[in-house]
Amino acid sequence: MQKDVNSSAPFHFVAQKRAIMPLSIPSFYPILDTSFLPSGNRKERLRQLVTELADAGVSLLQYRNKQSEEAEILKDAAVMYQSAGGRVRLMMNDRPGLAVRAGFDGAHVGQQDMNPEEARKILGPDRILGVSTHNRAQIEIANTQPVDYIAIGPVFATSTKSNPDPVIGLEGVREARKLTAKPLVAIGGITLENARQIIDAGADSVAVISALFGPDERVGEVARKFLSAVKP
Repeated sequence: MQKDVNSSAPFHFVAQKRAIMPLSIPSFYPILDTSFLPSGNRKERLRQLVTELADAGVSLLQYRNKQSEEAEILKDAAVMYQSAGGRVRLMMNDRPGLAVRAGFDGAHVGQQDMNPEEARKILGPDRILGVSTHNRAQIEIANTQPVDYIAIGPVFATSTKSNPDPVIGLEGVREARKLTAKPLVAIGGITLENARQIIDAGADSVAVISALFGPDERVGEVARKFLSAVKP
């Protein structure tokens, strides 16, 4: 676990905490993994992506960075915050302390990250907190924790993690739906072709990474297709 609450790392951007909108998990939840960002013109590409997603109608976006130091993460966060312009709720993967410092709307933690109870203490009562689960036992535990939504997966095979958990399939989504009344976010191997099936199986939302931020430069256009495919 990386401790970032009391960091003294320099940060040129200090965001004021804006009012948090009432929680409503949208049916389409992009996760921007920085491995998909180019090494050159990173700031401009990040600004472009957030703007395109906001223009397409995306209302919740997660930032995931497993490699960079705090200072670099906070620089990215500043660009995202400014580009979102209040139109998109922003989530920080793994790092609740940085989410607060960046003025993000919440954080998402995994099974190997900070405990949700500790994350909630850092985030306070108003920010959003999500947690990843991969099986029945983890869902049952998450259902008792102070989280706003539960992510379940991988639904299908995924290439965005080096050591992914076992695939649960659509049946796993159906089982997860029976185990919790909290908003359920499905993740892992989700494409335009199978997204609707996952919603129909009981998920409230689909989290998408490589199918959106892959080699296709038309991120806004792809986002609109996903929003159309999973709309209620």
